[in-house]
Formats: sequence, structure tokens, C-alpha cells
Amino acid sequence: MIEVHIPGFRDLQISHIVCDYNGTLALDGVLLPGVRDSLTALALDVDIYVITADTFGIAENQLSELPVKLKIIPLEYQAEAKFEFISALGAENVFAIGNGMNDRKMLQSAAVGVALIQREGASAATLACADVVSLSILDSLDLLRNPKRLIATLRS
Repeated sequence: MIEVHIPGFRDLQISHIVCDYNGTLALDGVLLPGVRDSLTALALDVDIYVITADTFGIAENQLSELPVKLKIIPLEYQAEAKFEFISALGAENVFAIGNGMNDRKMLQSAAVGVALIQREGASAATLACADVVSLSILDSLDLLRNPKRLIATLRS
């Protein structure tokens, strides 16, 4: 568990990271450079889940040697499926990261929702539902590896 006190925001007890796959951890289905090391380091403190429709059909192969749990969801009702998934985990303990329209409900209900604007772009609706907007998955994951960055961004 990662605990962080953020004045004017909330006290966090993060026990789960939930990430979208394509556009978040991967580009065109292929895991982005550096993601493997960052997820491996964070897995020492939290459980990591990847939830995706697996557009390119290679998420399982790309994630096979990582300490993450993969959840493949149907193409229909993805926003609801992601929301229900983190609700079942306990959304108040989830750090969620995504970029697509189907990630908006997950980001809005998580303890901390991070929207990414990487090469795939990001849904404007999802950006509006996030607590933090980032330009890099590695920077997003580093918010938990270096919590003072998260504090500096979210304190009020």
C-alpha cells in the first residue's frame, strides 16, 4: 500500500493501480519503453491491474512476464465495465490511469484518476473527469513512486 497525505485533497491509501492498455501502457498494442521496469517496481507495494478490450490482441503476450493481472473486457459498455471493476476493488483505494472515452467513469470514481495525452491522444471528456493530466505513462506512474510530485499537483 502507498499512503499519501495531500492537504486540501484527501488522505490516500492506494492498494491498486488500474490502467487502460492501448494509448496508456502501449502504442499500437506494443508496451511502451520503460513501462516494464516501472510496473515491476510499483508491484512491490500495490496490486496492478490492466483492463482492456485488447484492440490489437497482443496484451496478454506483452504483459506475460509482468506482475500484473490482465482483465479483457468486451467491446460493448467498456466505460461501465471499467467503472464496475474498480468499484469491486474499492475505488477509494484505486489509482487509475487512462486516455480514452471508455476510461472517464473509472478516472472520475477512483481515489486519483490520471488522464494521459500521449501519441494516441485523449478524450476531452476523460480529461474533464481526471484529477491529474499527464503527458507520459512513466510520469504518471512516477507520481506514486515519488509521492511529493502528487502532493505538489493536488494540494489546495
